[in-house]
Parts: sequence; structure tokens; C-alpha cells
Amino acid sequence: MFHVVIDLEMNPIKRSEKELRKHLTDEIIEFGAVKLDDDFKQIDNFQCYVKPEFGEITKHITKLTSITNEMVADKDTFINAFNDFMNWVGSKAVTIYSWSNSDINQLKSECKFKYPDFNIECLEQNWVDLQKEFDDKIGLHSSLALKHAVGAMNRNFEGTAHTALADAENTAAILTLMQDDEAFAETMKPVIDLLKPRELSSSIGDLCPELLNLKLD
Repeated sequence: MFHVVIDLEMNPIKRSEKELRKHLTDEIIEFGAVKLDDDFKQIDNFQCYVKPEFGEITKHITKLTSITNEMVADKDTFINAFNDFMNWVGSKAVTIYSWSNSDINQLKSECKFKYPDFNIECLEQNWVDLQKEFDDKIGLHSSLALKHAVGAMNRNFEGTAHTALADAENTAAILTLMQDDEAFAETMKPVIDLLKPRELSSSIGDLCPELLNLKLD
């Protein structure tokens, strides 16, 4: 069995496109994913840019992701890019993970509008919201951003945030750590202690100040 960790970058459709936005509010502009084996060791990766079909990439998204219109001008549109991703995933049994459900929700919306012949349920039924599993494992009832989850592990974020492959690789590192309960508990102990009603740890607080506003269930 394989484990695939995916991240998507998206571009919004203009608000002036009111009829279109009833069906689709964003378009995928980048796929990034890593494949892990049964032992949660990375064995492969996948990355591709996608040309949006309903407008150019906004300045805000370019600033956030560094993806420009020039970078996607000669790339495939959604259906071909998505098929390339699915071919890379392969036919072997697989569980797919993402940080929150925003990625599977985007795929559901985009497939429904652009690729209705594809049975998205084959992905959805094997999809895991790793953000929720992580939050539940340390006892959070609020969602922790990926960069803060990585920081909480006392690990530097590898690569550039909001680039799909880097986000997928960092998410995969969290997934791998979560397979070892003892190592996870030891690594996350300062954070778990921080969230308990006791004296706060300044070092972890400085690392992840957002945690100061979160509480254990």
C-alpha cells in the first residue's frame, strides 16, 4: 500500500464572474505530492503547474506562491494535469492525505464542473484530513496551520511555504512522525505542556505564538 500526501495551490475566479462562481470559485494552478511506502519512507514525488481556464493568476496569488502567468502559459489545463497526477498515483491501494479538507473539496468542485465523468468518490473515500488527526492527537480543538505544526515539531520548514511540493513534503514529515506514538509524544511534549493550564514555556511560545490562544479539549 502507498501513502500519498498532496498539496494544491489555487487561483480565485473573478467575483465579476457571478454565474461561473455559482459552480466554481477557484482553479488549481499547481499540484504537489509525495509518495510514501508502507514504512512511510518517501519514494517519489510529483509536481506540475496548471493553466487556469477562467482568468489570469492574480497579483496576490503570485506574491503568495511565486507562480506567474508566464509559468503556466504553456502548461496543461486541469483535466490533463489531473490525469497525469492520477497516473502517477497508480492503481495500487493508496491513502491520500492533505493538511485540511480544502484540497479534496477543491478537487470535488473542479471535477464536477470540468471533469464530470471522473468518479471523485474513489479519491474521497481514501482521503484523510491530516490536520484534524494532528490536532486530535495533541488535543487541540482549533486548527493549527501547517507552518506552525512544523514549528511545533522543532523542525525548520523545508523549502518555501505555499509551494505545493514543499508543503506536501513538510506535511509528509508530520505524517511520518505521527506513526511513532512514543517519538511523537516526546517531540510534541513541550507543545502539549504549553497548552495545559500551567506556566507557559517562553521558548515554544516564541516559536508558535498562535498556540497561546489554543486550549486542550
